[in-house]
Amino acid sequence: MKRVLALLGVLALGLSLAQVRVGIAFDAGGKFDRSFNQSAWEGAQKAAKDFGVRLFDFEPADPSQVGQGIRTFAEEGFDLVIGVGFANEPAITATAREFPRVRFAVIDAVPGEGKLANAVGLVFREHEGSFLVGYIAGKLSRTGVVGFIGGMDIPLIHKFEAGFRAGAEYAFKEDKIQGKVLVGYVGNTPAAWNDPAKAKEIAAAQVRQGADIIYAAAGGSGLGLIDYVKQTKCLKEGGNVRFVRKADPYAKVAKYADYTRACGTDGTKATPLFFIGVDANQNYLGDTDNNPATLNHGLTSMMKRVDVATYEVIKSVVQKSFKGGVREFGLSNNGVGYALDEYNKALIPAGVVSRLEVLKQQIIKGQLKVPETR
Repeated sequence: MKRVLALLGVLALGLSLAQVRVGIAFDAGGKFDRSFNQSAWEGAQKAAKDFGVRLFDFEPADPSQVGQGIRTFAEEGFDLVIGVGFANEPAITATAREFPRVRFAVIDAVPGEGKLANAVGLVFREHEGSFLVGYIAGKLSRTGVVGFIGGMDIPLIHKFEAGFRAGAEYAFKEDKIQGKVLVGYVGNTPAAWNDPAKAKEIAAAQVRQGADIIYAAAGGSGLGLIDYVKQTKCLKEGGNVRFVRKADPYAKVAKYADYTRACGTDGTKATPLFFIGVDANQNYLGDTDNNPATLNHGLTSMMKRVDVATYEVIKSVVQKSFKGGVREFGLSNNGVGYALDEYNKALIPAGVVSRLEVLKQQIIKGQLKVPETR
């Protein structure tokens, strides 16, 4: 009898979980942008697997359609509607007020100024994670010139820029280098998130000025930077390009054949180009020969754990612990960070990794203040 009751309990739980429906409205670039949107989708898929929720998604064909999917999900009586990206905030706020029994969440914005009981904003301390990858760039740049490419020129992306600049300048100062941080933005409209050709142009201009490491916080546009770095491969000394660090930190890293043909074997004359990924771990995108043991052009990635935030808000609905307001993700709760894996572990010295952990703790404790604005 007990076994029968236990089985009925499990079946009832399974049915209750299966009834939870989650609708996700994506930002420009779509759910497979290998960055921001995809990270949210992966977090939602993990929640679907762990809790048996049913997932539905909406990808706008253009920015004018952003609110369309949100309203449809609400009208259908979904348990949770998630807007991926700040552009969804106005629609989420308006719809949350109209449908008080439906729960809503926005990534990168706060709906209703945090005063709606049925809506929560999932925001991040992007400047903290960007400081860490900026420090890596400043420590490892051979030229003393690093670049930043933003997507849409807005305060949110200025946080990435400010943190990255502060981290690079901190490293330059430690090593007594007169370094430089170059900055470019793709545009001023939502189209800036999905214009890899423009990002590629900016990358080329920054490399011509000597940048050997470039960080992009530009959504799908960042793929243009990645393509450019992998195609160009290296930066050779001469003209406007000067190596402030003569020693080659990548001398012991095995080079793939195409790199050697294009750039030679003399590390005093050429240095690899690197990108720094964003949001998801994009290190693997720098692999040119399906071999993590050879030189990878992804130096690291600033991990903005949109997947974790998405998973956690779905979990809160399933467990009936959802609360409106604001939830913040930073270094203190592993909401941001940097990626270290088989693709880049040979590129970042152990001493730099140790120093990063010290800086991380200083930021968490408030001993090191990272700027949020440029």
